[in-house]
Amino acid sequence: MTESPPETGTPYQVVARRYRPQSFESLVGQSQVSTALSNAINTNRVGHAYLFTGARGVGKTSSARIFAKCLNCEKGPTDTPCGVCDVCQAVNDGQDVDVIEIDGASNRGIDEIRELRANINVRPSRSRYKVYIIDEVHMLTTPAFNALLKTLEEPPSHVKFIFCTTDPEKIPITVLSRCQRFDFAPVESNAICDRLVEICKSEGFEAELDALQLLARRANGSMRDSQSLLEQLLSFCDQKITLDDVNKMLGTADLGCVKAIGTEIIRRNARGAVEALSDAIADGVDCVQLGNQLIGFFRDILVVLSGCSKDVLLTANPNDFDEVKSLGESLGIDTTMAFLQILDGCLTKLKFSSHSRVLVEMAIIRCCSLENLDAVASLIKQAKEGMPLIVSASGSVDSLPGSQKTTLDERPSGSKLPSVVQPPSAKSVGQSTGDEPTRLLEPEIEKSEKKLKKKEIEAEKSTVPANNSIVVNSANIESIWKQALAKLEDIAADYAGNYQSLAISAPNCLAVTLDSFYKEKCEVASVKSKLENTFAEIANQRFRIDFVASNGAANSDKKPVISKRQKMKELETHPLVRKAIEMFDGEIVDIRKMN
Repeated sequence: MTESPPETGTPYQVVARRYRPQSFESLVGQSQVSTALSNAINTNRVGHAYLFTGARGVGKTSSARIFAKCLNCEKGPTDTPCGVCDVCQAVNDGQDVDVIEIDGASNRGIDEIRELRANINVRPSRSRYKVYIIDEVHMLTTPAFNALLKTLEEPPSHVKFIFCTTDPEKIPITVLSRCQRFDFAPVESNAICDRLVEICKSEGFEAELDALQLLARRANGSMRDSQSLLEQLLSFCDQKITLDDVNKMLGTADLGCVKAIGTEIIRRNARGAVEALSDAIADGVDCVQLGNQLIGFFRDILVVLSGCSKDVLLTANPNDFDEVKSLGESLGIDTTMAFLQILDGCLTKLKFSSHSRVLVEMAIIRCCSLENLDAVASLIKQAKEGMPLIVSASGSVDSLPGSQKTTLDERPSGSKLPSVVQPPSAKSVGQSTGDEPTRLLEPEIEKSEKKLKKKEIEAEKSTVPANNSIVVNSANIESIWKQALAKLEDIAADYAGNYQSLAISAPNCLAVTLDSFYKEKCEVASVKSKLENTFAEIANQRFRIDFVASNGAANSDKKPVISKRQKMKELETHPLVRKAIEMFDGEIVDIRKMN
């Protein structure tokens, strides 16, 4: 329904009230609700209790009023109320005696519900139904909900309940189960923009389409919010609404400014990005709003990289889709998500800080100093697979034959590649083809080669006896074992030091008898490996160590071997030693026997 601007001398009503929808046809963005309620009226399947849920300004209360008019219209019940009869006019003005609107926030107690129950049996004065519209019903107290349950389940035939709420999770399940629930979705930006165009024409204002599209996006799916912003613009502008007017009123930057800052961040040009931010602030842009716009800018890049079409763009102009896609391809998904996380963390901190500009500048500089995470991730993956990668000065990354090729973005002056990039040596790089200096990337290959070389050495020790190996026999086995434990000096030595007997059970095989507790500890792979390696270093030959559980008759006269680490701990408790440590601020590093 089209309204005309108020005449001079009449009380002024804001745009959101004057252009409130008066029929299901004029209800914007809620076709699923309009269709369901219209079919219920036409098929005579109208329930006694309805629950309308959704965000603010999406049409919940307006739909409740339209539904009440449909039920009580003189030409009804009908899904198209006439809008001119006394009942329809009274509902529009909020003065119908049979359509009772209750504010749940201010009438939330049990006394108000008792009064409602007392009056509910009174038949409507002139209409078919007495309709109770309770707005913000989730604000009712628990006793009030409990008092309403029986009436809500079996109301009189002439009573209809319509509950509206923005927070259905706070409503008891016993109430939800007695209602037909309709969820109102956020209104699409295009639908909001079309409605704003109609209002501007009706008000006699000329408006740029880009300006109204920005208002629609800023409303975040709320028709009432968009109309409230338009109300401000109608007072701010002189018969024409431009994009600059919207940016000035909202404190936002124009799209070109946001794109300029975002592009400098992608290029890792911190100086250019901060200077562009400073210029925007000088023009009156709010830091918080600019941070939100930058998040929207990189969000558009992220969804485009994910394969979405230009219809999902929120900040960028759909005509710039190819440019947004090009920027995203040079940035990568991982880096884009990192930018979004940094900016989101900045906006969270802005709520508790008065230094908004400093925080935004910090976030921009952090983004500019961030490496190309997509390229780094690709290089690390190839390096883990054992493919040495060579990066030329031009930024081209080549791997050995059989591996993939990756390209790094050109870095600004002063930036460095991650620490995994090592300078080349003549042996590792070999001859360079051309005059370009080359660098060898080997983040984890070097470690892998060292481990492999160590394993080969150990294998050689186990198969080839050394020339200076000791002849291990029953006479010197305990001496060699004690030397190995003294050299080890850790928890493994403590466990193995509680042995009861030693024996050579087979060639290059040592049997160590322990209690079951210490046997389990020593059989752990890491502990057993330490003991075998240390014993091999002392004996200069490889021995396999088998741990045997004792039969319970351990030699009581045998004292366990005390490791050097245990001796050092016991010595630290001695009063004289402790006093010396405190006086000279020292520590025990070794224990030596005096001759």
